[in-house]
Amino acid sequence: MYTIIREALFHFDPEKVHHFSMGCLHKACNIPFIHQQIKQQFTVTHPSLERKLWNLHFKNPVGLGAGFDKNALYIQQLAALGFGFVEIGTVTPKPQAGNEQPRLFRLPQDKALVNRMGFNNEGVVAVKRRLEALQNKSIIVGGNIGKNKVTPNEDAWKDYEICFKQLHHCVDYFVVNVSSPNTPGLRALQEKEALGKILSHLQHINQGMRTPKPLLLKIAPDLTQEQLDDIVALSFEVQLDGLVATNTTISRADLRTNNAQIQQIGAGGLSGLPIKDMSNRVTQYLNQQTSGKVPIIGSGGIFTGQDAAEKMALGASLIQVWTGFVYQGPAIASNICNYLINQK
Repeated sequence: MYTIIREALFHFDPEKVHHFSMGCLHKACNIPFIHQQIKQQFTVTHPSLERKLWNLHFKNPVGLGAGFDKNALYIQQLAALGFGFVEIGTVTPKPQAGNEQPRLFRLPQDKALVNRMGFNNEGVVAVKRRLEALQNKSIIVGGNIGKNKVTPNEDAWKDYEICFKQLHHCVDYFVVNVSSPNTPGLRALQEKEALGKILSHLQHINQGMRTPKPLLLKIAPDLTQEQLDDIVALSFEVQLDGLVATNTTISRADLRTNNAQIQQIGAGGLSGLPIKDMSNRVTQYLNQQTSGKVPIIGSGGIFTGQDAAEKMALGASLIQVWTGFVYQGPAIASNICNYLINQK
């Protein structure tokens, strides 16, 4: 059924379709009976799916990655679709419009997306108020934080501090995003010295809180082995609670989509099936180099239960979907969960 709906939706602008689809889900879930029906249809529970990590109880290991619900608008609705956790953001201190449209593109032949959204969000104050207003939150919520485009890199730590302090009481864990390719200069913050300053500062604040929150780092799939080794060393040095592997790639290698279309789309991060192997290699390497002592959320190219199981076999404790959600539809979490149950 979703395949037919997807074919129709794919004739329209991807960003408009996203807002339309989530708006429909939001309206449907405002009707208690329909909300309950959606929840019953898509929620899969089984003891083998449960995960205990960072003193948090995950009903299942399938999460929705940052960038889908940037402003914490749809948390309860996404919970009804059976996700084990939702990561909001990327959130920045000040509201920002992001890059000019069009900025989201489909590559159906590759089961991929290219985006250059540019951290478009309503700003941390608006997101905080929305999270505070949530009643009976039934799902684990992560806060993905970043810097504003106008903030110079030498002051980036200040932006991360603002978001961290503002959201500390209303998210369950944090992810520091320095790996998006769509904010100029941001990826330079992945270098050890710059990154160490940001993470050690946040960890210092964190440890001064009554209840410290898990602090994770999201990395790019394009890092060299030397850079990955620096990430591993830094993880132990600042006592990171985990890593998210990986963000989108700037590579366009081995795509089926014709080169003229790729050139026309231009810059942006590539996500989806083409980055699965790249993401898997990074996940496996990080798991080996940390001896499994730093939990990994695996992200990149997960469409099926088999993809998820493969990622977890390589060392991921939890997984996240994003592009797979667009291509596979609202049953993606339940389908993955059912597959994982049957593997036991």
